[in-house]
Amino acid sequence: MLIGATGNPSFASTGITQSTDLPAQLADRLNPPGIRTAGIRMLPVVGGKYKVWTKRMGTGKVKVLLLHGGPGASHEYLEVMESFLPQANIEMYYYDQLGCNNSDQPDDPSLWTLPRYLEEVEEVRRGLGLEHFVLYGHSWGGILALEYALHYQQHLQGLVISNMTAGSQAYLKHTAALKLQLPPASLARLQALEAKRDYDSPEYGKIMMEDLYPKMICRTKPWPEPLDRAFRHLNEKIYNQMQGKSEFLVTGNLKDWERWDRLHEIKVKTLTIGARYDEMDPEDMKKMATLIPNATAAICPNGSHMCMWDDQAFYFRHLLEFLNTV
Repeated sequence: MLIGATGNPSFASTGITQSTDLPAQLADRLNPPGIRTAGIRMLPVVGGKYKVWTKRMGTGKVKVLLLHGGPGASHEYLEVMESFLPQANIEMYYYDQLGCNNSDQPDDPSLWTLPRYLEEVEEVRRGLGLEHFVLYGHSWGGILALEYALHYQQHLQGLVISNMTAGSQAYLKHTAALKLQLPPASLARLQALEAKRDYDSPEYGKIMMEDLYPKMICRTKPWPEPLDRAFRHLNEKIYNQMQGKSEFLVTGNLKDWERWDRLHEIKVKTLTIGARYDEMDPEDMKKMATLIPNATAAICPNGSHMCMWDDQAFYFRHLLEFLNTV
């Protein structure tokens, strides 16, 4: 219900000061001036053709922009950050990438590329007015964060790469080994389905969701609601074009992505986070930290791909220690 101007409480009568969540100079046609929006702001991307959803939480000198995974997922599974970062006086920003969840969802496959998403991150940075900030990327968001650091490092105060190796081949090598942990009957059936490229088979999905994902994606039982919600909202068109039909076979436009030979170019303070049971090899996360000049690694001993959920105490102890040093 909207409160009208006649016969209803005004800001003055309730003692509430009318203001915005953002500096006046950042007001634009996508956001109503003088209205509190719980930190939510829509930003123009692709030269103003579309808009993406962002949300600020907390205040502090350290500002962190969060890049979610997928490709095609949403910020929702990162809502766990709300339990830790604002309380530590860290200012955090979510955003749903174009095509995802609360942002515009154009049906245009030409938009689902790494170079285009890289420029989107820079458009979001400018729209939020961030300078000397920390860029956090999880999974596919880690690819984006690495690319951003290689192209726009001058804007960064720090970098966090969570659960993402530096190249597709290393990722595929590790996931191939993880499949071998399946019971023999399940492994044989999975391999038969993959040989036929029957990735849409209900049986294929059942093996993934019941036998593999509970071990390598998230080991909590049940899964946290924000993670379930993010899975429900996945834009499969984006995922299929960029990743492929399967978590174990990169056939999309990311299949040739490799950045091992450029990690030495990243000079900002960096934290790489991995986990013992992750679909990314934790040894790769350690290796990345040796190749980035000013980096350290943290490996969650009990976590998987979503170790911010299933090895929470270890994950946030190291993340907050890092953020407090930048």
